[in-house]
Amino acid sequence: MDQERDHYLNKKQDPSLKLFVVLSKAYRSVADQVAKDIRNHGLNTTDFGVMELLYHQGEQPLQKIGDKILLASGSITYVVDKLEKKELVKRTPCPNDRRITYASITESGQELLNDIFPEHWKQIEAITAGLNDTEKREAIQLLKKMGMYADDFSMKE
Repeated sequence: MDQERDHYLNKKQDPSLKLFVVLSKAYRSVADQVAKDIRNHGLNTTDFGVMELLYHQGEQPLQKIGDKILLASGSITYVVDKLEKKELVKRTPCPNDRRITYASITESGQELLNDIFPEHWKQIEAITAGLNDTEKREAIQLLKKMGMYADDFSMKE
């Protein structure tokens, strides 16, 4: 019993759990502020994510959008339907394969993002201003390292 207690006490000094909790809280705080900014522009984060992908990477097969913005495939159809009704996104069938449909951003969608992006960028800069540029670069490297290790870890199991 003393051995279990000692093991637990040693675990309490391990910063792994603390890192997870702090990282989760920081992500939630930042994500909530970014979502609020996006809502101020009349979109939700999923709509914005789809439009941003199409804006920056061009036409995409519907089947691939979910993988790129971490959204379930069934939700993609719903989101693209909504954006299509607002004339921000359009669908185009693949001429060579009837199973594939592409989504692309319309001119109206591009104009909307051109209007949104400068202010949105300023908001992200303000939200992350708690760190200076050097600290941001360090955080990026450390979080990438942790994420890549976690991805590799899951593949080993």
